[in-house]
Amino acid sequence: MTDEPELRRRIGTARRVVVKIGSSAITSFGGGIRRPQLDALADVCQARMAAGSDVFVVSSGAIGAGMSPLGMTTRPSTLSAKQAAASVGQLELARAWGDSFSRYDRVVGQVLLTAGDIGRRESAANAQRTLDRLRTLGAVPVVNENDTVATNEIRFGDNDRLAALVAHLISADALVLLSDVDALYDSDPRKGDATAVTMVSGAADLDGVVAGAGGALGTGGMASKLAAARLAADAGIPVLLTAAERAAEALADDPGVGTVFAPRPERMTARRFWVRHAADARGAVLLDDGAVRAVTGSRRSLLLAGVTGVDGLFHFGDVIEMRDPAGQTVARGIAQYDSVEVRTRLAERASGSGTTGQGRPLVHADDLVAL
Repeated sequence: MTDEPELRRRIGTARRVVVKIGSSAITSFGGGIRRPQLDALADVCQARMAAGSDVFVVSSGAIGAGMSPLGMTTRPSTLSAKQAAASVGQLELARAWGDSFSRYDRVVGQVLLTAGDIGRRESAANAQRTLDRLRTLGAVPVVNENDTVATNEIRFGDNDRLAALVAHLISADALVLLSDVDALYDSDPRKGDATAVTMVSGAADLDGVVAGAGGALGTGGMASKLAAARLAADAGIPVLLTAAERAAEALADDPGVGTVFAPRPERMTARRFWVRHAADARGAVLLDDGAVRAVTGSRRSLLLAGVTGVDGLFHFGDVIEMRDPAGQTVARGIAQYDSVEVRTRLAERASGSGTTGQGRPLVHADDLVAL
């Protein structure tokens, strides 16, 4: 097992690094973009690039950056207002990053993504090629969620997850999450009696840890950062979490700040990673208790005999969710039937005119990932 000093050195010497910057680090309610703070972060990224690393910036803050120009004093709550603020803020944010990196004669390329872009293999491949080409041309890729078109149904929910997916997309060597908290704590540090967790090597290290939701300017929070770290770990990518104010130390060659998260010992295959984390689920099937045990405990294929119901519409080749009798999603996988055929087979079984115990599985074990 990798020890903490070795893991920190691995992050500090990573060749390809994704740096995620939270909204609160670079925006404020009253003044929009906080230019001194953004410039300081650009300085740190430039220093890391000058040392030989490729840096990909995932920048939150589009909605926060657009609030001040539009005269908003509180974060918008409706989808249309968020999209309007983002449409203004994305321009403000891109201009600010461009101006800041121009001090080093570097060009910035803005890449706006939605969850649907990552969930579809063709568009994800296009995004990967764009990011890689920007890198080879010497530009700094600045990625953000495309809030102007994202909806509640397809949005990432927070840029922590987006950053982890981008890290996977470009085969990053490290992910650095910069926010308003200097480390992971076992409880809310603002309430006192909280202990910092300096390294997370597995789920057992999170026993008793209480993670909260995001702040007023952003949608993330410690819970989203833990989920992003787990996602990155599945992709074999180590993660460092700390405060934006400590960015210079976080991007040093031997970072001694924050919390580090160890990657999985064996990197999840690209196909299984896509099924578990990136692909859009098109529908769901309900399982009986025996099928739940088979797919989660024994890693066996899902047979139609274990299916009790269908939710939504899906086609052959779509990623679907598998839910237990209580409605909780326990696995995801690639369907070998469409939803109409599954419903027909279930109706035949109920009437006694057919069987669902024979034939090919609904989801083959090779295309199934338990959650």
